[in-house]
Amino acid sequence: MKLYMVRHGETDWNKERKIQGQVDIPLNEFGRMLARKTAKGLADISFDLCFSSPLSRARETAELILEGRDIPIIEDERIVEMAFGIYEGRCCSKKGWDLPEEFRRFFDGPDRYQSPDGGEDFAAVKKRTGEFLQELYKKEEYRQSNILITTHGAALAGLLNNIKERTLAEYWGEGVHKNCAVTEVEVIDGTPVVISENVVYYDDEVEPWEE
Repeated sequence: MKLYMVRHGETDWNKERKIQGQVDIPLNEFGRMLARKTAKGLADISFDLCFSSPLSRARETAELILEGRDIPIIEDERIVEMAFGIYEGRCCSKKGWDLPEEFRRFFDGPDRYQSPDGGEDFAAVKKRTGEFLQELYKKEEYRQSNILITTHGAALAGLLNNIKERTLAEYWGEGVHKNCAVTEVEVIDGTPVVISENVVYYDDEVEPWEE
């Protein structure tokens, strides 16, 4: 089994550094272009199926990558973005910071992060993304499959945190992946190995998420 995990294309809220969480913000035109370029980069991969977050920015990223192919797209709530509750829609850039100081633990101390009203903590996201992966690993019918997974920054980091068997303190690993970046994971007898991580198929400049 090979998993090709992709963070969705850019949205206007990404560009404005607003926290999206589970607000259903669509791709912008630049984000759609990134997805189309990623489709070209993955054109030689014979995908068997796709799992997508139900949010439209992830779903449309999957549709654009798979455009022209008859590949089923299955929505799964367990790979939806982390919920930020009352913080959704607020700015988290260094210049436009519009959040309580304790929210800085989101970046610097995920194991100590306290979720806001209506939000999730990192342990909850790690749990649901881990359950998603374990179910995939056990599917005998997927043993030889190439599977596309379109998801979100924090959810993707949760998937990788499970795959690498790291602690919550190490949740972010290599950092937030770029929009439409691809991470390839091979699973043999239920054991995942990261083949490549955060690979992009475009030359366009995308500012780091933290800026």
